[in-house]
Amino acid sequence: MRLTLKVLVSAFLALLVLCAPIGAGATEAPTPSPGTATEEPPGEANTPPQDGPYIGVTLLNSADDGAPLPGVTLTVQSPEGQAVAEGVTGPEGRVFIPIPERGSYVVSIDPTTLPAGIQFDGSTERTVNALLDGGNFAQFQIGAEERVQTPFAERLVTATLGGIKFGLIVALAALGLNLIFGTTKLTNFSHGELITFGAIATYVANRGLGLPVIYAVVAAVLAGAVFGYLQDKVLWKPLRNKGIGVIAMMIVSIGFGLFLRFIYQYTFGGSRRSLSEYGAQRRDEYLGFINLAPKELGIIVVAAVVLTITCIALMKTRLGKAMRAVADNPALSASSGMRVDGVVRSVWILGTALTALSGALLAINSQVNFLMGFKLLLLVFAAVTLGGLGTIWGALVGSMIIGLLYEVGPLFGVPSSIKEVGALIVLILILLIRPQGILGRRERIG
Repeated sequence: MRLTLKVLVSAFLALLVLCAPIGAGATEAPTPSPGTATEEPPGEANTPPQDGPYIGVTLLNSADDGAPLPGVTLTVQSPEGQAVAEGVTGPEGRVFIPIPERGSYVVSIDPTTLPAGIQFDGSTERTVNALLDGGNFAQFQIGAEERVQTPFAERLVTATLGGIKFGLIVALAALGLNLIFGTTKLTNFSHGELITFGAIATYVANRGLGLPVIYAVVAAVLAGAVFGYLQDKVLWKPLRNKGIGVIAMMIVSIGFGLFLRFIYQYTFGGSRRSLSEYGAQRRDEYLGFINLAPKELGIIVVAAVVLTITCIALMKTRLGKAMRAVADNPALSASSGMRVDGVVRSVWILGTALTALSGALLAINSQVNFLMGFKLLLLVFAAVTLGGLGTIWGALVGSMIIGLLYEVGPLFGVPSSIKEVGALIVLILILLIRPQGILGRRERIG
């Protein structure tokens, strides 16, 4: 027993002797002195808290391709100005500052802690409504250049070009409407749906059949011509043969327009859709002061060329002279051996084709929607009334005036949401002075 106890004691003493050098050579980890920064383990610095609400801020220098701004101090205060918490952005410019509860807080940045060379000219405070138990974020624009006000002359030139483009689009539809009114005396309230027909036909040919936009526009114009032929053959000619008056036919046109509009909504849908080409485009500079996107230049050129060719054809060709003769006096034209029904049908084909082209160009300019023609109908009526009902050149002049007033009006205080009002007010003022329109003929009534 005594031998065993001696062995255990000897073994314990030997273990102490062996461990003594290790304990003597070991040094304690230095305790950091107050004010000395310690490096936190990777992944723990500037990470969002696991529980509770917090405010997150990411500071990037937009003047330097979004370079992060580390070491910037941000303070969170209550709306009353009481300090709540503070944080410093990490290497990626991020900081997540825990807050005690949800509510409204003011996050302020200390400009003196920004890196050298960075100036902060904007507001140093942001109000954050912390409504979530997790992250609530604030944003500071650092390094963003101040937006320079575009000179009025430049804005006027841009708006004028936009007015010319829009006026040419309206002119195509107005010329089609004036041709139909001039030969049939029908005020066609379904004319806006013919504009929509051209836009939807362009979309179907482009998206559905895979045609390039140029060929899709040609297909839409041909489809519009066929649609005009079918309208006259199936609907308008039978009404004329039955001796239906123009007032009754006008009511029929309202119902026909409603029918087409709901057909478009049912088949095409109520959302806006874009063509596969000619989306957002960069504007190029022409002549040093004209800025136009390629699609805008194409719209202006196509519309101007088509209008010029159409007007020359109406003035010089035999068919054009026949259309003007029927418009002046249908009975005398018929007694002279002219086929009035054939001329009227040609007018429907040409008028609907021009209107379909207007819708196709409008689809290229913006987007396709089943209400786009209906929204444009009032301006088309204003254009033909302003220029003079039943006159070729009156439709063009009235459309250009309406287009310019539509686009230039907002520069002179007309709200953009109701910029049609400016054009309609000018229409009323001109008609008070000249009731027959700018190029219309004065007629005696009674």
